[in-house]
This record gives sequence, C-alpha cells and structure tokens, in this order.
Amino acid sequence: MNLYGPKHLTDIMIIIPATGNTMAKLAHDIIDTPATMAAKSHIRNDLPLVIAPSTNNGLGANAVNIGSLLNRKNYYFVPFKQDNPITKPRSIVFDADYTIKTLEYALDGKQIQPILL
Repeated sequence: MNLYGPKHLTDIMIIIPATGNTMAKLAHDIIDTPATMAAKSHIRNDLPLVIAPSTNNGLGANAVNIGSLLNRKNYYFVPFKQDNPITKPRSIVFDADYTIKTLEYALDGKQIQPILL
C-alpha cells in the first residue's frame, strides 16, 4: 500500500484564473507553487485539468505555452477572448459564462469549442 504521493481525491480540477506564469510553469514542468503542485498531482492521476487563462501576454510570448498545453492529454481550456484589443492587444481573459460548461465537457474528455471567442 502506497502511503505517499497523490490520491484520487477529486474528479476534476480548475485553475481559475490561470496566470501566464502558471501556464508557462505547467508547460515546462516547473512544479514550485501550490497551484502547479496540485495540478501535477491531479494530472498524474489521469484526470482532467481545466485552465481558465487570464494573462497580459496570452497572444504574445505565452501563446506557445498555451499551445503546448492544448496539445496535452487531460488539459482543457475555458474559452477566452482578447481583454482589450485596443490598449492591451496581447492580453486574454477567460469568459466566465463558459466555466461550468467547460467542466462538464472536460469530464467527458472533450474540449468545448470554440476556444478563442
């Protein structure tokens, strides 16, 4: 019997909001915060992890990290949109109206569409 390590305590996990820093750490397997530690433990159990992005650089340098996570098993995204295309052209924010539906889809192993609103 394994007394250490992750246990199957939840069916799904959501990081809300997920900063660019948190998404970058997950994309590069840097596990040094409570959020990344919980996410890594959850993913290790082959369970869905939902990301609700909110970052000023989502359409800039952090886009590669979002793309990396989108291509991984068990990572799902709450649909997101540009925060303010005029004053913050690279900033994205998740649409809270899609949060529950995204969780439901992720429990069925599906990514809600469209992701980019």
